[in-house]
Amino acid sequence: MDKLLRSDLLPLEKYDEVRKDHRAKTMRHKRDRHLSVGPNATLYFEDRVTIQYQIQEMLRVEKIFDVEGIEQELATYNPLIPDGANLKATFMIEFEDVDIRKQRLSELLGIESCMWMQVAEFDRVAPICNEDLERSTDEKTSSVHFMRFELTNEMIQALKEDANLSAGIDHRKYHYTVSPIAENIRQSLVDDLD
Repeated sequence: MDKLLRSDLLPLEKYDEVRKDHRAKTMRHKRDRHLSVGPNATLYFEDRVTIQYQIQEMLRVEKIFDVEGIEQELATYNPLIPDGANLKATFMIEFEDVDIRKQRLSELLGIESCMWMQVAEFDRVAPICNEDLERSTDEKTSSVHFMRFELTNEMIQALKEDANLSAGIDHRKYHYTVSPIAENIRQSLVDDLD
């Protein structure tokens, strides 16, 4: 999947004109790109559409219009676009109550490395996590992690031939499996692959 260039982005004033429609279109697209794994963990799979929306929103909120600032946003977010042989996701651990969240994040230390995806009967694929920076401490995990799942050519071919896709978390304090992943999500993810 091609990375975004400055020429792919709308100037702030043009984006403001189309923002409502662009947001609605992106939210429809995102519906097929999030996967709940149990009640408190969600994978939000990224692609060119989701990242372009994120960059446009950051430019708008931060009022960034200079070339250097735009290039910095592209450099920050482009690595989250899949490369054709992988799936990339933002992994979020979600607890509404602040006190419960603090407690659970300390109990779930290391959960990001307990995540997995599996194509049909192939071996499970563990994620490569947080390549940009360390997000956990010795006391607690972060509520947000960035993940990359590298797939083999055989796995990609199987997915293109309608193989099931599953995901799960095998942490001692949080154990859930989604098998198979819903077809609308599976198909959206297959579209990320070469």
